[in-house]
Amino acid sequence: MAKRVLVVDDEKLIVKGIRFSLEQDDMEVDCAYDGEEALALARDNTYDIILLDLMLPKVDGLSVCQQIREFSDVPIVMLTAKGEDLDKILGLEYGADDYITKPFNILEVKARLKAIMRRTASKPAQDKKGKVVRSGDLVLEQEGRRVTIAGREVNLTAKEYDLLELLVFNPNKVYSRENLLNLVWGYETPGPGDVRTVDVHIRRLREKIEENPSEPKFVHTKWGVGYYFQG
Repeated sequence: MAKRVLVVDDEKLIVKGIRFSLEQDDMEVDCAYDGEEALALARDNTYDIILLDLMLPKVDGLSVCQQIREFSDVPIVMLTAKGEDLDKILGLEYGADDYITKPFNILEVKARLKAIMRRTASKPAQDKKGKVVRSGDLVLEQEGRRVTIAGREVNLTAKEYDLLELLVFNPNKVYSRENLLNLVWGYETPGPGDVRTVDVHIRRLREKIEENPSEPKFVHTKWGVGYYFQG
């Protein structure tokens, strides 16, 4: 089945270029030019990924991202202005999975989107039953991409789930941030600022699954090295 993408940007030439390029790869592309239109499309349709500009009329990109997170865990990639590090971090805080800096190369955009969709696609196809891992109160069900703590389902974004799944299925193995960027986000050569993406996701993950995020039971830090899961 063709992948379905929602592209949101108020600059029509940018949208036109992205749409044309993605359609060349047989993707279905819907377009929105303001935040209200983006929210309406996201509510009424199912997308494999959303490419979302930060600066939008009517409803800004951060608010759109936050509201989409209330009803969907679809992967969201934010488009941010060059050098606006605070905007990148805020985007991740509000639930974005990744960001791309403007001006961008369309080939980079396509590669990034494909890497994220590959990771999010149907992992259970490798194992039709899917695996279930239990560690204390935490239960991860691979087939449904569900995580529960003491029987209560935890609402994780696509990237938060991917990150946790990798750590859970490889207990006590320490992953550097660069490793995680490569394995979870598909970055071939992470830049120095990209590692903050991992730190923000780890912190958000801990806030959702740990009883006391500052004294984690599950996702631990190996100082100067990286992160690991210990049940």
